Amino acid sequence: MLMPKKTKYRKQQRGSRKGLSKGCRTVAFGEYGLEVVDPAWVTAQQIESIRVTMARKLKKEGTFFLRLFPDKPVTKKPAETRMGKGKGNPEVWVAVAKRGRVICELGGVTEANARLIFGIVKSKLPMKTKFVKRELQVQVEQQIQNEQEVMQ
Repeated sequence: MLMPKKTKYRKQQRGSRKGLSKGCRTVAFGEYGLEVVDPAWVTAQQIESIRVTMARKLKKEGTFFLRLFPDKPVTKKPAETRMGKGKGNPEVWVAVAKRGRVICELGGVTEANARLIFGIVKSKLPMKTKFVKRELQVQVEQQIQNEQEVMQ
């Protein structure tokens, strides 16, 4: 399973999933991507199942890029334990996926094949996602820049 080799602190606070993603908002490596619509935590097991699915469906035809890494520990206390006595031990590693983040990309495949593969990948994720293309994002970025120039 994916997990960091070393962390500064063993335990983290839960944090916030509100707002837009700070980075990874465009398709950078492939031609097609899967963008997050609803925020969620994606566990290391879910990321691994995505990786295995994409590798099996591509069959050496194209390339895929995973842009998630589980770097947040989630702690759990043992079952039937009384309250108090500190925080539980880290059990699961998760990646925080906020709205607008492109979590995986495909390159070197047709659009129909990419939609088919991402359809299978969507079913393994705990959130809503949408299919995005590289060209559409360039047009959207140009529109945003034009609107900002008009406002100034």
